[in-house]
Formats: sequence, structure tokens, C-alpha cells
Amino acid sequence: MIHPKVCLCLTCETIEEDLKMIEKYRNWIDMVELRVDYLSPDERLHIRKFPSLAGLPAILTIRRQVDGGNFIEGEATRTILFSRALAFAYQDISKNFAYIDLEEDFHVPGLQDAAFAFGTRIIRSYHNMKDPIQDIAKKMDSMRTTGYEIPKIACMPHSLRDVTSMFEQSKLIDYEHILLAMGPFGVPSRILAQRLGSFLSYSSPSETRGNLCVLNHLDPRTLVETYNFRLIDDDTKIFGVTGSPLIATSSPLIHNAGYRAHGMNAVYIPVRSDTPEEAIEFANQLNIKGLSVTFPHKQAIIKELKQISEKTGAIGACNTVVRREDGWYGYNTDSYGLKKALMEFTGLQNFKHKKVAIIGAGGAARAAANVVKELNGKCCIFNRTVSKARYIAELYRFKYAALSPDSVDMLDLYSDIIIQTTSVGMVNTEKKQNLIDPIFFYDFNGHEFVYDIVYEPKKTPLLRRAEAAGCHIQNGYSMLKNQGYEQFSLFTGESYE
Repeated sequence: MIHPKVCLCLTCETIEEDLKMIEKYRNWIDMVELRVDYLSPDERLHIRKFPSLAGLPAILTIRRQVDGGNFIEGEATRTILFSRALAFAYQDISKNFAYIDLEEDFHVPGLQDAAFAFGTRIIRSYHNMKDPIQDIAKKMDSMRTTGYEIPKIACMPHSLRDVTSMFEQSKLIDYEHILLAMGPFGVPSRILAQRLGSFLSYSSPSETRGNLCVLNHLDPRTLVETYNFRLIDDDTKIFGVTGSPLIATSSPLIHNAGYRAHGMNAVYIPVRSDTPEEAIEFANQLNIKGLSVTFPHKQAIIKELKQISEKTGAIGACNTVVRREDGWYGYNTDSYGLKKALMEFTGLQNFKHKKVAIIGAGGAARAAANVVKELNGKCCIFNRTVSKARYIAELYRFKYAALSPDSVDMLDLYSDIIIQTTSVGMVNTEKKQNLIDPIFFYDFNGHEFVYDIVYEPKKTPLLRRAEAAGCHIQNGYSMLKNQGYEQFSLFTGESYE
């Protein structure tokens, strides 16, 4: 059975800084990769001493810019640096580099001979920073010239379907190898390295992750503690959350903590997908048992399912799918989670005599409308596309209006409780900005209850403005927990608490 190692990529400018990263993360790593291409020119003169200082097996890597690295000097200079790092080998091989990463097109017989002589294994690597590899097994075979080398392929998937193909093709490789997908679609390949048969999984310190942001590394503590990395084996049950862009989600923290507390051999992972079809294909390939479904797939995924619950049908949106022997079944736990959160937030058992504004008309808005109806509240749905607001409103005999300054009087009329259900306000780490307040045109009077289903950041622009006006505010983490607990029960048959 393959038990992949956790490798920490070191991209600081000095060896001293890299050693500090090792000490901080030592409890969660098995080996390190010294990225010499990130060291300052003066520091590169001292790389020979690094293995003895690190106290862990170390990979020597000097990555060229064309392969996603930071080294821009010529091949002659790179060859000299490699030679300097391998020279004057110690009899105690733990003081030498355990591995050297050489690209498939970089063949220097003297370096290879020295590596063999000194007990340094060669990682023969191929990187494609733009595209996926269509025939991974064939490519691996062509790179594996001796049993002593470890072939490595790192490529950039264009979609989740490319990652699904990678997992499928990995079954054809029966020798030691390193295989991983880069970018936001590739995160499952980091966590489920064991299922790829990969020798290791790369990680980066949170402090320097920006140096390799295109790779989408996890930090080693998150990999080991949040995702139970070292416990994943052939019998581990896999669950996950799917959507797009799936930038920030706390669901893995909730679910994985539950598995540990119950002593379950299971893991819950993020699975970014552009379409629900791709998510189901990936889940079928990896025998995933259940998925949480988030924006924008809550409605579209229904057509992929064998059967849906009555609540899901009434709401018209699905946020939970569970795999049975005969297919996928859909549920909606958003309504349960939001209902419980709103009742605790407002202190009310029902919304009689309350007028409620729902901002948005997506899957979460549908769940919110269902909740308001169950609690006997009056409601108006506000959305930029009025036809979508009208569709939900007519299901429950609610009012509807455009989400624009022209509707400010209507919003003022339905402002006892304001439920914001869109992704507006969420931190967008890809664009490095916060999105806007969706009801910027409305002046709070300080008596409103304002609930925003966004929980990252903890206070969106909307909540910050409402709080400054004296309103009662709450973010969506309470809803996330409540609906997550229900999902946990659907996935495992056990009560979370």
C-alpha cells in the first residue's frame, strides 16, 4: 500500500529562512524540497550544507522558468549549481541530498553518475504549465529509463474532467512515480495522492504560498490535520463539496472533524467543477459516497440524479447528493440549516407579522423562501433578473422586485428581516478584492435583522454597514454548520453531535 510522503517546498530567499519554515512545520512533513531557483545569488553558494542542516530527506531542485520555476540563467550555470550541491559527498548519506529533480530533457551524464554514486535518487520530471497530459502512462514509461529514477508528471488541467482522467490513467502505472495536477482543479490530486499511487504530495508554507500560487499547494498542517492525509488508505470513504469557483469553504473543517470524532475512516475534500456533470463523473471514478453542492450547481445537478427528496422538489434546489447502490439521490439541507439559524438569530419561533426581504434568486434564495413560508412570514424577493425573482415569488405567493435603487421603497417596506443569499460580498482571492454591498442604495434604520449567508469574510460590506447603523447582524456560518450536520447524517447515518 502506498503511503505518500508530505514534502514541504521551500521558496525563501535565504537558507536560514527556509530552515525556519522547516522547524515551524516539522511535525507535519516527511521531507523537503529546496527550491534553489528562489534563493538569492549569494545563498546559492551554500546549498551543499543544506541537507545536514535540514535534518530531513531533501530534494534538490533548480526549476527553470519555462517549467514554472524562477531560474532564468542558462543551463551551464544550472549545471554548475547542481554539481556544487552534489560535490564532496559525506559517507553519512543523510547529510547529502536524498533526491535531485532533473527534467526529462536535461541529461548530463556526469551529474547522473554522481547522483548514482552518492546514493542520490533522480526524480525525472516533466511539467506542463498550460495543458493536461492525454496519455500519462505512456509518458511515464518513456521517462523511466532505469528503475532507479522516479518519473514525475505535473500538468495543468483545464477542467475537472482532466483530473478525472488522471485518476483513471494512474491505475495503469505500477511502479514508483509522482503524479499531480496543478491549479484550482488539481487540489484533489494533492489530498488523494494515495489514490494516484504518488510517492509524495507537495505542500508550501502558508507564509510563502504566493510564490507558487499557480500550483494551489496546501500548507502541510492543513493537509495532515484538516484532510487526514496520513490516514487515507484504500478503505477510506471519500466525500466532498463541489461548485465553482469554490474559493473559500469551511465545510471540510466541519465534516473531517466529525469523521475523526466518530473514529471513521473518511475524508471530505473540495472538488471544483464547472458543471455538475463533471462533478458526478469525478465522483463515480473515485467512488465518492456523497457531495455537498454549492454555487452554481444547486439547480442544475437535479437532472443528474435518480431521485430527489420531497423538500428538494418543493424548493427546486439541491445542496446534498448521496450515492446509493442504484444511483445518486438528492436532498436539501439548506432550508433546515437556515431555518434553525434564523430562529436562533432572531429569537422568534415564527415570522408572523414580520416582513422579510430575500436578496437573490439562486438555490439559497429558494431555500430561504421555503423557510419564510414555513415560519408564516410575508416576503419580497429582490433580484437583478426580475423574472427569476418572480418565479420564486409565485411559488409561495410572495412579492418580487428588481434589485435596484428603484425598489428602495419596497425594500424599506420588507426590512424587518433581510436575508442576503448571493455570493456578493464574498472574498474573491482570485481577483484579490471584496465584492460590493448588494443593497448599497438602502439606508438602514437600525432595527433590521440582517442575515448574510456569506461567512468568509466574517463581516461582508453589507454586514459592516448594517452593524454601523445599529442593526442586528449575523453571517452564514451558523447556517453552514447546521446544514453540514444534516449532511453528515445523510452521508454516514450517524448524528454529528
